[in-house]
Amino acid sequence: MVVTVDEKSGFCFGVTNAIGKAEEILDTEDQLLCLGEIVHNDVEVNRLTTKGLTTINHDELKVLSNRKVLFRAHGEPPSTYEIAKANGLQVIDASCPVVLKLQERIKRSYNELLPANGQIVIFGKKGHAEVNGLVGQTNSTAIVVEGLNDLDAIDFTRPIRLYSQTTKSIEGFKALKAEIEKRCTAKVEGVEPFKAYDTICRQVANRQPQLMEFSKSNDVIIFVSGKKSSNGKVLFETCMSQNKRTFMVEDESEIDATWFENANSVGVCGATSTPRWLMERVAQHIRENIRA
Repeated sequence: MVVTVDEKSGFCFGVTNAIGKAEEILDTEDQLLCLGEIVHNDVEVNRLTTKGLTTINHDELKVLSNRKVLFRAHGEPPSTYEIAKANGLQVIDASCPVVLKLQERIKRSYNELLPANGQIVIFGKKGHAEVNGLVGQTNSTAIVVEGLNDLDAIDFTRPIRLYSQTTKSIEGFKALKAEIEKRCTAKVEGVEPFKAYDTICRQVANRQPQLMEFSKSNDVIIFVSGKKSSNGKVLFETCMSQNKRTFMVEDESEIDATWFENANSVGVCGATSTPRWLMERVAQHIRENIRA
């Protein structure tokens, strides 16, 4: 049985940058505070915790003073920066450049639409860290939709600008765009009724067609991802669409030997929040412990 690790799976640039900044500081300091989990992968978080990374929440941030705090790749709303400044905190900003650019675009659209009583709509996961940062650019007025079932929250008689969380699926975005376009009846002089901006990160989106081919070329797919990873759920479903013998695990302890019956090839891949070293460890476990 041949076990192959997908060459293109693993951390995206934003996550690599955030973890690199954290490790650089922890090489010389005993502790570093991080606002929220640095990555949605418990195995990687635990590894960094042993090096001195301590995760804090927003309530804990409010009562901190004169400390160094890392802002992770997901980005933060303006209110978080205001708190940090008021409390004398030293911010290590590891916000992904793609997310920062999206925040700026949403803020600009929001200000442009104010005179026309327009709406910012974000295709994303409600409560997700990145989405919270995007909503914060609109004084918390943006409408977050997770799918077609949420569209009733939109007032279709008012101008609409649609954006997307960077890690959502292109197909889901296209479906929302088509339906909103069909329903929108806004009429404001000098203002287009509806505009949609595909702001899905292509470093993430481009992995989908590649993973489709990888999934088809192996008898069994082991998808390594943290259960809290939004991107992981999207890419897992991409693999499943091409290979029904696809299984998600957080680490090698969740491997079930019965998955590999009569398999000649096994492909190991993962989310943009999955470290390469973990996928390699899972693959090695299969090689050493599983017989098809």
